[in-house]
Amino acid sequence: MNNLFIHQNTIPAMSDAAIDNVRKLDQIVSACPQTTIKTDHVLHGGMYARTITIPANVVLTGALIKIPTMLITSGDAIVYVDGGSKRITGYNVFAASAGRKQAFVALTETRLTMLFPTNAKTVDEAEKEFTDEWASLMSVRDAASNTVLITGE
Repeated sequence: MNNLFIHQNTIPAMSDAAIDNVRKLDQIVSACPQTTIKTDHVLHGGMYARTITIPANVVLTGALIKIPTMLITSGDAIVYVDGGSKRITGYNVFAASAGRKQAFVALTETRLTMLFPTNAKTVDEAEKEFTDEWASLMSVRDAASNTVLITGE
């Protein structure tokens, strides 16, 4: 394992080769039976937060994130980032750079919350702000798996 998390709890941008590895995993995972992942969205006070819960023993590949965000994790999972994999356990708050497309293997039920400042007024706007791969998000493909809170504040 290389310097996967640099200077404490940070997740740096990933190389093109590492992103391509996750894209290859996307193809493999998409051929397997799919697990519905519920997404909780909150737009409040100029912030967008999206929380997903990955059941134990589920592999999840994420979208390519194009902006810096905070990523909060709670659980026990293996995350693939540039340079390899790292096990993350318990509760963690990461400063996560733009230019990453991560893969997770949940060893136990694991929650991920990504948040960032935004002027978005809708979930659709927020999703398009953080990724150009918004059409592949489960929250877009399966709207019934979403809960949404927009306070207007």
